[in-house]
Amino acid sequence: MGRPAPRTPAVRVPPLAAPWVRTRLRAAPGAAAALALLVALTACLAGAFPRAVDRYEDAGLHRALRQARPEHTTVRVSVPQPDPGLPAGQRARALRPEVLERQFRKVLGTVDSPLAVDRAQSAYGVAGTVSPAVPDPWLPRPTGLPARVSLAAQSGLARHAHVRTGRLPRAAHPVDGTTPEVEAAVTAATAKGLHIRVGSVIHVPAPGRPPLAVRITGIIVPHDPDGAYWSTVPLLRTPTLVTLPTPGPDPDKYWLGALLLAPEAAPALLGTGTNPARYWHLAPDLRALHAHDLDLLKPAVAALESGPALQRARAVTDYGADIGTDLDDTLASFSRLRSGISPLVSVAAAGAATVVAVVLLMAGGLAADRRRAELALLRARGASLSGLAGRLLAETAVAALPAGALGLAVALLAVPAGRTGPAVAAALATTLTACAALPLRAALAHRTVRLTAPREDVTSLRPSRRRTVAELTLLVLAVGAVATLRRRGTTGDQLVAVAPVLVGVIAALLLLRLHPLLLRRLSGPTGRLRGAIGHLSLARAGRTQASAVLPLLALLTALTTAAFGGSVLAGVAEARDRAALLTVGADARADSGAPLPADAPARVRAVPGVRAATAVSISYQAKPADGQDSVPLVGVDPRAYGELADRTGAGTFPAGRPTGRSGTLAAVASPSVASAYGTRRPFPVRLEDGSTVTVRIVLVRDRTPAVTGPDFLVVDRAGLGAVAGRPTALLVTGAHLDAGALRRAVGGAAAVRTRADERARYADSPLQTGAEHVYTAAVTAGAGFAVLALLLALLRAAPERAALLARLRTMGLTRAEGRRLLILESLPQALLAALGGAVTGWAAIRLLAPGVDLTTIALPSATAPTVAAELHPDTWSLTVPALLVLTVSTGIAALQAWWSGRRGSVTELRAGDSR
Repeated sequence: MGRPAPRTPAVRVPPLAAPWVRTRLRAAPGAAAALALLVALTACLAGAFPRAVDRYEDAGLHRALRQARPEHTTVRVSVPQPDPGLPAGQRARALRPEVLERQFRKVLGTVDSPLAVDRAQSAYGVAGTVSPAVPDPWLPRPTGLPARVSLAAQSGLARHAHVRTGRLPRAAHPVDGTTPEVEAAVTAATAKGLHIRVGSVIHVPAPGRPPLAVRITGIIVPHDPDGAYWSTVPLLRTPTLVTLPTPGPDPDKYWLGALLLAPEAAPALLGTGTNPARYWHLAPDLRALHAHDLDLLKPAVAALESGPALQRARAVTDYGADIGTDLDDTLASFSRLRSGISPLVSVAAAGAATVVAVVLLMAGGLAADRRRAELALLRARGASLSGLAGRLLAETAVAALPAGALGLAVALLAVPAGRTGPAVAAALATTLTACAALPLRAALAHRTVRLTAPREDVTSLRPSRRRTVAELTLLVLAVGAVATLRRRGTTGDQLVAVAPVLVGVIAALLLLRLHPLLLRRLSGPTGRLRGAIGHLSLARAGRTQASAVLPLLALLTALTTAAFGGSVLAGVAEARDRAALLTVGADARADSGAPLPADAPARVRAVPGVRAATAVSISYQAKPADGQDSVPLVGVDPRAYGELADRTGAGTFPAGRPTGRSGTLAAVASPSVASAYGTRRPFPVRLEDGSTVTVRIVLVRDRTPAVTGPDFLVVDRAGLGAVAGRPTALLVTGAHLDAGALRRAVGGAAAVRTRADERARYADSPLQTGAEHVYTAAVTAGAGFAVLALLLALLRAAPERAALLARLRTMGLTRAEGRRLLILESLPQALLAALGGAVTGWAAIRLLAPGVDLTTIALPSATAPTVAAELHPDTWSLTVPALLVLTVSTGIAALQAWWSGRRGSVTELRAGDSR
C-alpha cells in the first residue's frame, strides 16, 4: 500500500466586511464633526460650571475671613502661668522658648482636617494678662493718668519685622523671676504714641522687689501689619488711647502699649504682677480653606473649642489649657449667606442642564431619523437590536469621547480654581448622554421589524396609558416642589431647585395635548380662505411628528428659566437701586458737620447733570422735651423737599408752611418719635446752638430722604434761627453725576456720596457677584441651547420641506408663496412655544415668589437698609425671549425657502427619493 497523499493545509480567507466605525466616519465626516463640536461645547460648559461655583464661593469665604480680622479668626490656645507652689527653676523652664516650640508642634497635630493652619503667621510665646501702670514721668499722660504697658515675648519677631533703629532684644544670660533688667523692642507706632526712643528705660512694677527695668534696644516696622502674626493681638503693633467711662465732658484717658521682649526673657515675667500666660496662636490658612468643606470646617472648630481636639491640646500642653476663637461665628454667618444664594443658582443650573440634555437627545434623534431606512434594512436582514445598538454606540463614542476630553481640558484651563472631581463628573455625564442618545433612539424606533414606518403625526397619534401615567407623575412632582418652595422657601432640599423646570415640563406636556385640538379648530376657518397656502400650511403643521415634545420641552424650559432668571436679576437690581436711594436720600448728597458756604447750592446746581439741589440743615444732637435723648432735627424748604420726597418715595412733606398757634412749628416725625413725644401737644426742642424751638407733630412717616435712621423730626427751616437754619447738607437730583465735580463745587467743605457709588458697594461681595455672574451665564447658555434645539427641530424637517417646495414649484408655486408656506407652517409651533413660554414663566414666578427671598443675593446684611427684595415678573424677561423664538423660527423658515429656490427643483427631486 502506498502512503496517502499529504493534505493541503486549509487557507482561512478573511471576511470581506469593512469595519463599521471606519466606514461610517468616512461616509459621513460632517455629521461626526458636528457631533464632536456639540459634545466638546457641552462638556466644556458642564465642566466649567462646578469650578466656577467653587471659585466664587471660595472667594466669598476668604473675603468673609479677611473682613472678620485675625483677632476673631485665629484659634487662641492659652495656658495660665505655672503653679506658684512649684520650684522657681521648674516654673522658669515652662516658659522657655524651646519648651513652647515643642508644645507648639504637638498642638498643630491636634487640629482636625480640613482646618489648615498657616504656620508662617502662627506664633507662640508668653504675655502678661495684666497691664500695670508704669511710673516713668516722661511717658505721655493725656489727663494725668500714667501710661500702662503690656509685656509680651513672642516667637519669630526677626522674621516678621525689620529694625528701623537700634537692634532686636536679646537675653545674654539665663533669665528667671529675679532678673532685674531685660531688653525689649517696640513698633514704630508704639514709639510714636508713647514717645519712646532707643535707650529708653521703662520700669514695670514688681511685687516684693524692685521694678523690672525694660530697656528699649530697637524700634521695628512690621512686614505685614494686617497679617495674623501682628493682628491677632493688635496691641503688639499699635498702641491704644483708652478712655475710661467717667462722667463729664472730658473723661479720663491713658496710653496702653506693648513691649516686645526676647523669647528667652519670658521667665522674667514671673517676677512681675502681669500674671503671665503661655499661648499658641494658630492662624487659619485661607488658601487651604474651601467653601465646599464648610460642613466639615464647623465641626473641626467646635472640636477645638469644646471637643476631642481640646482634650488632645490639654494633654500636650497643660490640663488648664483653654481654646477660644470666633472663627465659628464667621463660618456660620457665611453659611447663612451661602444657603440663601445657592438655591437660586441651582434653579438656573437645573434649567440649563435640562435644555442641554434635550439638545443632546435631539441630536441623537436627528441622526436616527436620517438613517431610518438604513437601520430598518439592517433589522430586516437579521441584525439584532443589541448588536445594532452596540455598533451605533461605538460609532458615536469614537467622535464623542475625544471631544468630551477636549472640552473638559478647556474647562480646566479656563477655570483653574475649584475641584476637579465634580467637573469631570459633569463632563462625563454630558459625554455619555451624547454617546447613548443615538443607540437608545434607534433601539426604541426599531425594536420591532416593520416594512413601513408608522405615522407619528401629532394630530393622529393618541397618547398611550404609559404616557398618561408619566405625565401625572411629573404633575405630582411639580405640585409638590412648588408647594415645598412656597412653604419652606429656598432652604429646602434640591427638589425645589428643579421646580421651574418641572413647571416647564408640565406646560410642555399640556401644550402638546392642546396642540391637536387647536389645529383641528383652525382647520375649518382656514379651509374657507381663498388660496391654498393657509390650508396647506395648517395641514403641514398637523403632519408634525409627535416627537416634537423634545424641542417644545427645550423651548419652554429655556423660556421659563430665562423669565425666572431675568426676574431674579431685575429684582436684585431694583432692590439695590432702592437701598442706595434710601441710604443717600437722593441721586447724590453733600454732608458737612458745619454750615455750608452760602454759594454752595448755586455752584452745585451749575454742575453738568444736576437738575435740582435741595438744601437742608440737620441738627443731629437736638434734644426734645429737654431730655437726654438726641433726635436728628431736619430743617427744610417744604416745597422743594416735598418734591424730593415724592421723587424718592421716602415719605411726603406737606405743602405750604403750616404753623401752629403761637409760632409752633409743624413737624413730620418717625413712628418712634411720635410714639415717644405724642402728636397732640407741642413740646420744646433744644438745638445744638443752645436755641429752643417748639414743635408739634402733624404727620408721621416711616422714612425721610435727609436721615437714614429710625428717628427724625422734619420742620420748616424758615422757623429756625439764623444759625440753626443754615444748610449743612445738599440733596442733589440729576443723572450721570460726577462725584469729583460735586466735590469741587462744594469746595471740599462736605463729604460727597452718590447713589451710583453706594449701589456699586452693594455688589462688591465675591459670593453675591459671583453667583449673579454664574446665574447669568447659566441662563444665557440655556437660551443658546434652546435656539440650537429649535435649529435641530427645523433641520430635522428640512429635507422633506425642500422636496415639498420643489414639487409645488413644478405645479406653479411662486417663491413668495413658498416663503409664506414655510413661515406659516412653522408659526403654530413657534407661537405655541412663545406664548406658552411667556405664560409658563409668569405662572412659575407667581407660584414660586412667596418662597424666594432675593435680599441675601441683592444686599449685604450688615450695611444695607431694610429693603424687601421681592421676586415679581419682569416684562422684558417674559417678552424678549418669546419674541426671539418667533424671530428665529420665521427667519430660519424664510432662509430655507430662499435656499431651496436657489438649488432648483431638478436638484431636489431625484428618482427613488422617498422624501
